[in-house]
Amino acid sequence: MDTGITRVLLPEEKIRQKVQELGHCITRDYQNKDLFVIGILKGSIIFMSDLVRAISLPMQMDFMAVSSYGSSTQTSGVVRILKDLEADIISKDVLIVEDIIDTGLTLSYLKENLLSRNPASLKICTFLDKPSRRRVPLVPDYNGYELPDEFVVGYGLDCNGNYRNLPYLGVLKST
Repeated sequence: MDTGITRVLLPEEKIRQKVQELGHCITRDYQNKDLFVIGILKGSIIFMSDLVRAISLPMQMDFMAVSSYGSSTQTSGVVRILKDLEADIISKDVLIVEDIIDTGLTLSYLKENLLSRNPASLKICTFLDKPSRRRVPLVPDYNGYELPDEFVVGYGLDCNGNYRNLPYLGVLKST
């Protein structure tokens, strides 16, 4: 069966090692803080699940769903909040967990939106970063891997809802 994957970019073991490393850094940096982790659905769910288990601190979690892509592989630039937080983040140390930062438009909008809710602090943790595609100035505080400008799937990232369950990160064949 043709999976549509041309090559494995990050195997499962490298992903696991990086998540542990990020969890250790976050544990160190958030000692004695009121950690509130926000996962951005749907892509971050697998990364966030692994990451929070690698953080050795008490924390609260919630999720947001935002969209700027629809069914396309290119961002529309228009950000919509599809699911907002259920909890209040006033005076909390917020960590946004994202699967990938591409143009930065969605996360830049989301960051400004969350800062308006008066958290004690706000930082960003992303598993993947494509700085060559950035359209706004945005640098994650915790970054797993920088990627070339290729369309990748697996480990939570999808194409039209497919491939999220792959345990590795693969490059998708051009269509």
